[in-house]
Order: sequence, then structure tokens, then C-alpha cells
Amino acid sequence: MKKYLLSIGFGISMIASAQNIQIVPLGVYGGSNESNLSSYLIGEETTNSYLALDAGTILSGINKAIEKGTFEEQNSKILKNYIKGYFISHGHLDHLSGMIINSPEDANKPIYGISETISVLKNKYFTNDAWANFANEGESPILNKYYYKYAEIGTPFTIEGTNFTGTIYELSHVNPLKSSAILVENGSNAVLYFGDTGADRIEKTKNLATIWKAIAPKIKSGKLKTMMLEVSFPNSQPEKLLFGHLTPKLMNEELGELAKEVGKSKLKGFTIIVTHIKPKDDYEQKIKDELLKDNPYNINYIFPQQGERIILK
Repeated sequence: MKKYLLSIGFGISMIASAQNIQIVPLGVYGGSNESNLSSYLIGEETTNSYLALDAGTILSGINKAIEKGTFEEQNSKILKNYIKGYFISHGHLDHLSGMIINSPEDANKPIYGISETISVLKNKYFTNDAWANFANEGESPILNKYYYKYAEIGTPFTIEGTNFTGTIYELSHVNPLKSSAILVENGSNAVLYFGDTGADRIEKTKNLATIWKAIAPKIKSGKLKTMMLEVSFPNSQPEKLLFGHLTPKLMNEELGELAKEVGKSKLKGFTIIVTHIKPKDDYEQKIKDELLKDNPYNINYIFPQQGERIILK
């Protein structure tokens, strides 16, 4: 049976207890490095309750965070107890393989996603031919360790085991393949995390335009200060070979559309955590240089490092 997410209201008690948000990168790259693939833990600053934003790398990232002093507990405790659930943006291996591989050692928890993503998990990965069915739907035997939570696009829902709510939006990752983004917020702070996405112009969609309109009030009010947005390729990558990803040039193109909604002044000093860089040749340095050199909106770019905590204030 499908478990749909219930919408919620924002109560006074939630607003009163709102804290700064922290991000712990378990993996930062977009392919080609199986020990460092897209996955970020998001939680409130003084808690050990996290939602995993994608799950390409899990245990290797936890071990790196322990090595760097971000966590001091055993990796099994962090896997089972600290991670309260997973948001999987889409069905590509570099965004979910860590969850699949570590599922035998994990605890019961939810997987949040759009129906298309859950369908891939149910029919391609959690099957007897590929692995085993550790979820609550699909091929028998059903092990019931994970339980699917289907998102209604644009409708807020509670994130179990945390003080967060989430709202999921649709993205295009080589149209018509669907990816998704999630807005995670407590009473006074919010972070918007994007799975893989192409620019609206390239994808011939209006998915990002829809998101820009939806989040504009939160940027204007100062609640949303941070986005986690992918830039996979440098500007030299031909548009016909982007495969549903962004470049620094396309980042600026989309920020221009966002600026139309909020005003250029509201983007000054805005923080973007750059995700999903392809670790090929000198791509990483080129992308960093291109973003910093051509920065018309004075964005505060953060280039996350595996295992190093980021506190958002």
C-alpha cells in the first residue's frame, strides 16, 4: 500500500524551537568516484537527527566524517540512529547506491521520493535479482526495513524523527526523465536541495521557473538563505552533451530568472552549496574558477568537502 505524505501546519512551538541548520557531506561528486558520491546529511545544529539528501555514498562518508572529527561515535550508530530517513531525488546509482549496499546493516526508516523514483527502487534495485527487497512494497520476500513515503508535489509534510518539514518539487534530468528537489525547513530556516537538473531552456520545461516562484517569498523574508544546486560540467561542455546537468553559465542563466522573482539585491550574499561536480580531469578547478570569476549576483559559493560539517547561519 502506498503511504502518501500528510501536509502539516507550522505551529508556534516549532517556530520557538527553530535552530540553525547543519549539513554534513557524505559524498560530493557526480560519478566516477564510488567512495564520494552525492549524499548530504541535513539536521539542526545541536541535534543528531538527520535526513539524508540522496545516498550515493553512506558508510565511506560516515567514516570520513569520523576521521575529520565531525562525528565521534561508531559508524554503525550513525548509520542506524542518526540518519532518520532518506530523500532520494531520482533513480540513478550515484544518488542511491550507498543506501542499497548498506541496507542489511541499517535500521527501519522511511524513504521519501516522487512516485517515479520509488518505482525505480521497487522494480530495479530492491529485487531478488539485483539485491533483496528491504522495503515494504514490491517483490517477495518483503523485508519491511524501509518504507516508502510518496510525495505530493508542492505539499509540505513532516520528516519523521526531526523537527523539519519537507516539500518536494519536480525537476527534469534529460526530459522526460524526472528528478526532484526538496525544501527542508524548520520554524525560521530553510535549505533547498536539488537532485540532478538541467536548465529549463535546455530541457524545454518550466520546472525551475515553478520552483523560483514558489521559493521567492522565502528568499524575500530571509528564511531561505541557502540552496544546494548542481554544477556538473565547466562551460566548455557542449549543451548537447550536458545530459541534464548545469554549467556555471547555465547557473547564472537560472539565477537571472530567480532574480526576476526576488530582485537582484535579495541575491547579494546568498549562499549556494555547489554539488555534483564531475571529478574528471581539471573540471573541478575550472568550475570553481568560472563560478567565482563570473558572479554577477555576488553569490557566496561553498564547495563542500566530504566529511566536513557546514553550519548555516
